[in-house]
Amino acid sequence: MSAFDARVFGESFVTLAVIMDPPGAIPLFLALTAGQDVRARTKAAWQAVVTSLAVIVVFALAGREILSFLGISIPALQVAGGLLLLLVALELLTGKAEAPSQTRDVNVALVPLGTPLLAGPGAIVAVIVFAQHAEDAGEFTALGAAILAIHLLLWIVLRFSVVFQRLIGQAGITIITRIAGLLLAAIAVQLVADGVRAFIDTA
Repeated sequence: MSAFDARVFGESFVTLAVIMDPPGAIPLFLALTAGQDVRARTKAAWQAVVTSLAVIVVFALAGREILSFLGISIPALQVAGGLLLLLVALELLTGKAEAPSQTRDVNVALVPLGTPLLAGPGAIVAVIVFAQHAEDAGEFTALGAAILAIHLLLWIVLRFSVVFQRLIGQAGITIITRIAGLLLAAIAVQLVADGVRAFIDTA
């Protein structure tokens, strides 16, 4: 029995990287933390990544049991996540997220940054599936290492997003905020559509 399964690590890391999209999180992070100083943004990046890690680990360990106990299906999780993301997207598009208060700073780091932007329905479903297929300690260890690795990458990307901000300036951030809102709205609608389609297929 292997102590570490490199194949499972590679598959799970690549899958989570594609779903969680660390580079794509930069404009959303900058948009949602607009108006904050470097220290506040560093704190928000840390809180968001820790929140995401906690959610992903919990669902990797007991995701199917949690959903089953609550009577929640995967499509329901997709629709709920999509609706929450749509509300955030509308705020970005209308400019209401440009001057967050101190109380809102904490909320933004936890929701929607930590979840469902980072630890969204796609990532949750992925870790549930990988955990289900893990057959020995080596595969579980590899999955755990992949989860830690992707969150380390997310933290690095968000932590140094201010460098990106300096390059494009405040005007660039405003433009990116609107574009991010539009893209996030599209992602939200797709999540809802996929959830509804799954409901219909299983009906």
